[in-house]
Formats: sequence, structure tokens, C-alpha cells
Amino acid sequence: MSESLHTAKNNRVRTPRMSLPVAVTALAAALLAGAAAPALATSDSKAVPKAAAGQDRPELQKAMQAIVDAGFLGMQMRVNDERGEWAGSTGKRKLGANAKPPTNGLFRAGSSTKPFIATVVLQLVADGKIGLDAPVADYLPTFKLDRRITVRMLLQHTSGLYAYTGEFRPDGSVEPGIPATGKEWVDNRFKTYQPEELVRFGLSRPARFEPGTGWSYSNTNYTLAQLLIEKVTGHSIAEEMKRRILRPLKLRGTVMPGTTNIPGPHAHGYYRYQDAADQWKVIDVTRQNPSMTAGAGDIISTTKDFHTFFSALNSGKLLPARLLAEMRKPHPDSAGIFGSYGLGLYVQDLGPGCGTVLNHNGSATAGYAAAMISTPDGKTTLTASITYGDAAPDLAAFPKALDNLLKEVFCGGQAGATDEAKPAQ
Repeated sequence: MSESLHTAKNNRVRTPRMSLPVAVTALAAALLAGAAAPALATSDSKAVPKAAAGQDRPELQKAMQAIVDAGFLGMQMRVNDERGEWAGSTGKRKLGANAKPPTNGLFRAGSSTKPFIATVVLQLVADGKIGLDAPVADYLPTFKLDRRITVRMLLQHTSGLYAYTGEFRPDGSVEPGIPATGKEWVDNRFKTYQPEELVRFGLSRPARFEPGTGWSYSNTNYTLAQLLIEKVTGHSIAEEMKRRILRPLKLRGTVMPGTTNIPGPHAHGYYRYQDAADQWKVIDVTRQNPSMTAGAGDIISTTKDFHTFFSALNSGKLLPARLLAEMRKPHPDSAGIFGSYGLGLYVQDLGPGCGTVLNHNGSATAGYAAAMISTPDGKTTLTASITYGDAAPDLAAFPKALDNLLKEVFCGGQAGATDEAKPAQ
């Protein structure tokens, strides 16, 4: 399911601060959502130094194992902090096999694509090629967009544009968009969508609100942002992403846009759905066409590349200070269980002893979920990929396991001892 379907219901809720349990619930909900290139040099022996194998940090391995025990097939994780770099994996690489997931394998990262897209747009703002508060219609006139919709609104999800992957109706029921879940998605998972097609589908539906008057997570915004990048630069998103981010940071395991085949070592992801006879089925969805979320959720990456990118972004290496500050300025209407949304990332206060973290986690359409979390200075990061198997995750055990993991990484393993920070019983 698209992340928009999980956030839309909360887009008007205002909460000034999030305790750790609430943040965990939000992250758990995000990760439980079900949103041909040359081979890449990403073998485990090259990607993970021996010192990072992590036998000296059993608490991280234990915390990761608890997440897999909550009903997932496998997990790979990387933590960078004052103690150095740790990387590990647990669970199974694929159903029917005993091998663990590769420690730095490639994975489908879903909505974790958005910070990459937002960063490129803001770099173009820094270069004077795009105005952050200029009408998008000035750059993409063919769509005849409302001239009140600005570039900022795309990155901030305040344009009001309908999410082509589906929306919640006022009564809480779901209004489906393009096939994104269930048997209909399974039958169409190799279909190629053009970005323009996705945008026009979104524009064919009524806007959720007048531009700038509300907040609602919509993949339509980021597909438009990709088209904006391509129009202004004259380059494909693949070329511009390589030129501005992938090559400078040496992100050799990242593919943008994603491909049907995952081009390197990887774990398999699976999808449970009900067929026409309402019988549960499980299929391997490692191979899928990610074009249905162009610019919004189609990236393939690794935990190593995620760390390098997010650390560089938050330490000020990719954007001028003024634009990084804009990126971290949350819109008040976005505050809710998912944190508060800035320009392509969430801002979360984890509570006493933990402080603020920045993140944009993601869920591919099916099979994979990703986490990309960092302290504001970029010095402590947690990056991970979780794969789904043939079981439904335990909705009670998973948030508790995730709570413990966040404590270990961002709270010194001790935060959460107060009543405010304890997980809900």
C-alpha cells in the first residue's frame, strides 16, 4: 500500500512533540506498509570491512533479531556512530534457504527515494535554475497546473494534488488509484508507467484542497518533481542523479530510477495477497517494475549508500545551510504520528534522552521496507532493509522490537526508562 494511504488520515493532526513510543508506532506503520543495469560491485567482502562485522556489539544483533522474530523473513542493518561502523544481517535471504541476507545487499527502498529527489531540486534552487516559491506551471506548462502550486509545495506535500496511488475518502474508506495492492497489482507488477501518465492520472481526480491550505502525502508531487528536474536540466533523472549525488558520493550500489531486476547481491521479498477465491497466496516479488512510483519510490540502494548519502546531506555537504534549514522546517499541518514533514524528510523528537532525528523511511510496493534515520549532525545513522516472507508480521511484537532498536542506537540503550518513554503496554 502506498505511504499516502497511511498518512492521509492524519494530515490534519497537530502534535508538538512525539514521545519514543509514538515515533515507534509511526515508523512501524510505515515499515509495515506494503509502497536492466550492469552488475554492481557490492560484494560483502568489499562493502563491509572486517572490523564492521560487529561481534563486539551483540546488543545490535539482538535488537535486529527481535524484529525478524516479529514475523519478517530477513533484515540487514548498518549503524554508524561514535563507536564506528557496525553492519549485520539476520533471518533468511529467501524462502527455503538457510543463508542470511547479504550484509550490504541491494534492496528496493520505496519512499526513501524522496530525499534524493528533494536534494537535487534544492541544488537546482541553489544554482538559480529553479525558484523554490515559483509556480511549477512556469517550468512544466503542458500539465496546465494551478499557478498557485509552487515548487516548495511539491516537496512539502502541500499542493493538494490527488495521489495517483490512492487516497482516503472523508469516511475513512479507500479510493483506489492505479493498481497498487492485492491481486490487481500482482497481475500488473511488470507494467511500465510513464511519469507523465502517472501525473495525468493524479490531475484527472479532484484536488484534496486549495494549494497551500493543507497537507497530504502524495506521490504525484514527487513524480512532478522528477519531471521538473528533467525539464530544467535537459537530462534524464538517471543522468542528473549520477552527476549531482551518486558519482560525487561514490554511491556504487544505488540505482535511480530502479530496475525490474535488482542488479547485484540481494535478499528476496515476498507478497501475501488474496486471490479471486479469497485464498491467501504468497509470491516472490523481488522482480517488479518500479516505474509506478517514478521519482516517489523507485530507488534501489544499499545500507552503506544510504548512510553515506544521509550523513552527507545532514552534515551540510550537499546543500547550502539556508536550504538545509528549509528542508528541515516542518509544515504545521503535517504534524502527526509520522512526525512532521519538511521538504523531503521527516523531523521527529524521540523524547527525553534521545533528541531529534531526521528520517524518510519507505516501503516498496511489496516485499521490501527500508529505514534511513540520522541525527541532525549526520554523525549517528541507522540504515536498514527488511524483507517480507510468507507470514503476517506480529503487530504487537514489532513496535516493541523497533522501540528497543531505536533506544540502542539513538538513546544510548538506556532511554525510555521514564513513564513517558516506555512502550505502551
